[in-house]
Amino acid sequence: MKLLAIDTALSTCAAAVLTDEGGTPDIVSQCEDLGRGHAERIMGMVASVMTDSSTTFNSLDRIVVNVGPGSFTGLRVGLSIARGFGLVLEKPVVSVTTLAAIAHESLDAAPVRKPILVVLDARRNEVYCQKFDETGAPIGEARVSTVKDLAHSLDAETILAGSAAQAVANAAGIDKSRVCNDAAAASIDYIAKLGKGAKRQDKAPMPLYLRAPDAIPGEKGKVRRQ
Repeated sequence: MKLLAIDTALSTCAAAVLTDEGGTPDIVSQCEDLGRGHAERIMGMVASVMTDSSTTFNSLDRIVVNVGPGSFTGLRVGLSIARGFGLVLEKPVVSVTTLAAIAHESLDAAPVRKPILVVLDARRNEVYCQKFDETGAPIGEARVSTVKDLAHSLDAETILAGSAAQAVANAAGIDKSRVCNDAAAASIDYIAKLGKGAKRQDKAPMPLYLRAPDAIPGEKGKVRRQ
């Protein structure tokens, strides 16, 4: 298995090539926290990791892309590039979510595996969240909530991860030891690892939009995204 992974979902811009020849997977990756400008940077990163891993495009078995949650612009960039590669190379394109990648990375680093709630700051006093069991399998769907609501519903066993994890812990009045990761973005290495085992999809991956876009009226009655 040899794959190319792409992530432009949040402020980070990242690419990786994973090669698995039956042993421990080898990953060559690059990641930068750009904030903006993913479209201008991602193709250079792809070229770099392909060169550094001595990989040709024709040798790839699949393309992996982070489908969010994330920014509307960032998600469109990554998905467009991944779909383009898939179409030209006639290779399958599979999806991984930001929440799943953070969950798996956090569980691998935790001293004891327990159910985990991944909570990301979504601004406007809201968070993106999803719960996973101790193996990293999702429990329920990803959704938008508030710190207050999550704090009220948090049980005694679940651990927390993500950029809003500490805020939930504070609101729930629980010990900070239950926050195992405060990551604001997914690791490209974990996106690649999860992409290796992801099931092939009949349809092209779609962005994981959990709420409507921020928009304000523009000129001549048009709507402009913020």
